[in-house]
Amino acid sequence: MFVLLSVRATTLEPLRWWNQFPPGLRNVTRLRLLASIGAGGVIFMTPMVFHAIDFSASQIGTGLALSAVVGTVVRLLSGDWLDRGLRCSWPVRITTILAVLADLVLFQAQDYRGFLVGEILLGTAAGLYWPAIDLAVPLSCGAVPSGRGYALVRSADALGFGLGALLGSIAARVGMLRLVYGIEAACMITLLVLISLAPLIDERLFRHQSAIRSHPSSSHHNSRAALSWLKPLLPVLAISVVATAILSLQQSALPIDLIRGGLQRPELSEPLTSALIASQLILLVIVQWPVGRWLSERSVSFGLGLSLIGFSLSCLLIGLSSLTSMGTGLVIASLLPMALAQAAFLPTATEAVIEESPPHHRGLAMALFSQCFAISAVFAPLLGGILLDHQNHGLLLWSLMAGLCLSMIPTATRIRPYFKAIPLKDSGSKGDRVPSRKENQLVNVVTGRPGLFGD
Repeated sequence: MFVLLSVRATTLEPLRWWNQFPPGLRNVTRLRLLASIGAGGVIFMTPMVFHAIDFSASQIGTGLALSAVVGTVVRLLSGDWLDRGLRCSWPVRITTILAVLADLVLFQAQDYRGFLVGEILLGTAAGLYWPAIDLAVPLSCGAVPSGRGYALVRSADALGFGLGALLGSIAARVGMLRLVYGIEAACMITLLVLISLAPLIDERLFRHQSAIRSHPSSSHHNSRAALSWLKPLLPVLAISVVATAILSLQQSALPIDLIRGGLQRPELSEPLTSALIASQLILLVIVQWPVGRWLSERSVSFGLGLSLIGFSLSCLLIGLSSLTSMGTGLVIASLLPMALAQAAFLPTATEAVIEESPPHHRGLAMALFSQCFAISAVFAPLLGGILLDHQNHGLLLWSLMAGLCLSMIPTATRIRPYFKAIPLKDSGSKGDRVPSRKENQLVNVVTGRPGLFGD
C-alpha cells in the first residue's frame, strides 16, 4: 500500500506543477510545443535535405534569406493588425494552413524553384505566427508574472525543437530525411484543430481602455511620443539581431560546416551531424526551464549579458575546432554553452520587449522583435554560405560571431526596465476573467508613477 501511494504521489507531482499555471497560459504552451515539434525537424534538416541533391551552401543560404525577407514584411503587417485589434488566434490559424502547403511543396521539390516556393510559404507562416504567439503569453498569464510565463513557453519551444530535431535525426539515419515535412504537416493540422476548439485569450480591448481611463491626457502624449516609445527598445533589438544571427547560423551554416570538415577537423556524416544538433537541442530542453525560471527573478540586462557570454564562448570553440584533428571534441564542448546561452536569451529578450514597450504598442513591438529573427535569417545564412563556399571552413565565420557577441555586452549592461504592469490578483479563475481598472494599472518605472507616461 505504501509503495502504491508513493507511486501515485510521484505521478501527481508533475500535474501539480503544471496546474499552477493559468489555463490560458497552459493552452499557449501546448500550442507552441506542437508548432515547435514540427518546425524543429524542418528548420534543422532542410539544409541537409537540399545539400543531398547538390545544392551549394550559397543556394541554400539564398533560399533561407528569401524566406526571411518575406517574413520581415509579414511580421510588420501581423504586428500592425494585432495593434488594430486582430485576435491573436487568427494569425496562428492562417500559419497552420500556410505551413502545410509549404510542407507539401518541399516534400516533392527536386529543383531550386520548388525550394524557393516552399521557403517563401514558410517565411510567410513564420511572419504571421511569432508576433501573435508571443503577444499571447502576457495576455494569458493572469496572476503569474510574464517573466515566468515566457520561461514556461520557451521551455515548451525548446522541448518541441529538440523532439523535432530528434525525429529528423532518426529520419536521416533511416535515409528518409524528407519525412520531417510530413511530421510538421501533422503537427500543424493538430494545432489548427486545438486552437479552433480553444482560442487564445485576448483581453487587450479592456486593457487598452483601462490604460486610457487611468490617464485621460494620454491621447495628447500619444502624438508627442509617436516614435519616442521605440528608444528604450533599440538596445534590446540590437542585441537580439546578433543573438538570432547565431541561432540562424546554427540552423544553416553549422550543419554544412560539420559535413564538409575544417582545416584539420575531419568530415562528419549526415547522421552524426544531425545527432550532434539533436544533442544540443536536448541539452536546451534540460536547461531551459531552470535557467529561464532563475533569470525571471533577475534583471533582463543580467540575462542578456549572460547569454552573450555563452554565445561568444560557443562560437569560439566551434571556430577553433577547425584547427585540430580533434576538433569534433571542441564542437561537442560548445554544445553546453550554446544551450545555456539560448536558454538565457529567448525568455529574457521577450520579457525585455514587454518591459521596454507600452501596452498599446506591444503588438508592433513583438513584430519588431520577431524582425530580429527575420533580419538575421536574411543576412546570416547568406553571408555564412558565402564564407563557407570561399574558405571551405568556418574559422573566420565563427570567430567573427564570437567577437560580435563580446562587443554587445556593454549595451546589455545599460538596459533598464521602462514599463511594468502590476500583476492581476488571482480570483480563482486562473487568468480567465476580465481585469479591473485598478488591477490593470501600468507603472512607468523611470518616473515611478502610474500611467503610460508616468507624469
